[in-house]
Amino acid sequence: MECGKKFLFLSKNNFKNISLKILIGTYECKIDAKGRVVLPAPLKKQLGDLEVGFVLKRSDFQRCIDFYTTEEWNNEMLKIRSLNRYVKENDDFIRKFMSGVKLVETDAVGRILIPKDLLDFAQINKEIVFSALGSRVEIWDKNAYERAIDTTTEDFSQLAEKVMGGLRNDSN
Repeated sequence: MECGKKFLFLSKNNFKNISLKILIGTYECKIDAKGRVVLPAPLKKQLGDLEVGFVLKRSDFQRCIDFYTTEEWNNEMLKIRSLNRYVKENDDFIRKFMSGVKLVETDAVGRILIPKDLLDFAQINKEIVFSALGSRVEIWDKNAYERAIDTTTEDFSQLAEKVMGGLRNDSN
């Protein structure tokens, strides 16, 4: 599959032209005292146009920061906008999902400034990890990331079977 290839998706009421950009890789970096970090060169190449900015938010399930391209964030917002906000549960979800969302841009050197409240949430110190997950990137404190992925081969095998085992494999 080509990175950045466009696909046409059918939604309830119309067609949406959505770019499917797959982000890959794990990159270790250092963050300065002001919260600035240089985006790793291989990740920059995958991200494309750096001038449009990025969205950072608290992760929904982990103590890390979710990093979205503007395009992918807009895709997420289409899903959020489809929720009926007059259903209290939906309204509560939207409020919590949007909590701490920040728009960031790269500076002339290719750095982003991670806001202090997000650094505090993710308990990020000096060494960080950018972990690409296909459509978004997680930003972790290096030690927390190592703990999060530290599983035995058997544990991961069981998880893989549970999550992926029921999917049909079209390649066979």
